[in-house]
Amino acid sequence: MSNSSRRSFLKTSAAVAAAACTGVGRLAAAPIKLPIGLQLYSVRELLPKDFEGTLHKLAAIGYKEVEPAGYYDKTAADFKKALTNAGLKAVSTHHPLDMFRAKTDELIEYAHNLGLEYIVCPSPSHRDPKNQSETMSLDDWHFTADELNRLGAKVKAAGMRLGYHNHGPEFLKQDGVVFYDELLRLTDPKLVVFELDCGWAGAAGLHPEEYLKKTPERFPLLHVKDMVKGANGEFHSTVMGHGVIDYKPILRAATGLKHYFIEQEEFDIDPIEALKEDAQYMKKLDV
Repeated sequence: MSNSSRRSFLKTSAAVAAAACTGVGRLAAAPIKLPIGLQLYSVRELLPKDFEGTLHKLAAIGYKEVEPAGYYDKTAADFKKALTNAGLKAVSTHHPLDMFRAKTDELIEYAHNLGLEYIVCPSPSHRDPKNQSETMSLDDWHFTADELNRLGAKVKAAGMRLGYHNHGPEFLKQDGVVFYDELLRLTDPKLVVFELDCGWAGAAGLHPEEYLKKTPERFPLLHVKDMVKGANGEFHSTVMGHGVIDYKPILRAATGLKHYFIEQEEFDIDPIEALKEDAQYMKKLDV
């Protein structure tokens, strides 16, 4: 997801989180038997300065899989070569829905050449392309579901799966209808999967495990992040184990899980050191 659109969406998410969050307990530690993944948005400031060196550092601290959020002007072949040289594999990627609608064939081809299994959209689309508001109506979410189904068919035909990734506004409601519930109801399970961002769902007052228990097969992907409330009352990401998200019940409920990606969006220590702590936390996590 582009930095500008992501910042805009996260700003709205933070407002939702501040209004809705109820804390859940912290967790003691021990292992989950899946490769440790990282959403590369976490190192968005490091990759432009030292792309290959940063990838090698991530592999050295325990990461095996990655999920790009932008390709840094590299061809798919060059991106894949750099990952392979570092001992990493990309299995998923992020593209805002508006971008993916505009460049569908180009981005599907890139994903195929990179060897991806999933293409994930981390933002919705307005039905009216002239609408630049951050506010989404129920009709906009219905349009988003329709577009996900349409694009999901194209991604499936290319041998991959299309997914949707939440932030916070998905858990708002109109006329008593939760937008996220509508996405789940209206998207075809054969065409669209979901990547539940447990941090943003938890910050919005949800218990992510409740969604996972209902339809675990729809959630092959998770974003794993911890959240803490700042002095301004808004929630932001922090080092795993330092916030309010309890991952023990979440991961127990995630029986359809195939890949998870740690994502830390903000840092108050060296990012590589923080991501090392995140990886170590997940290595020890007992589920």
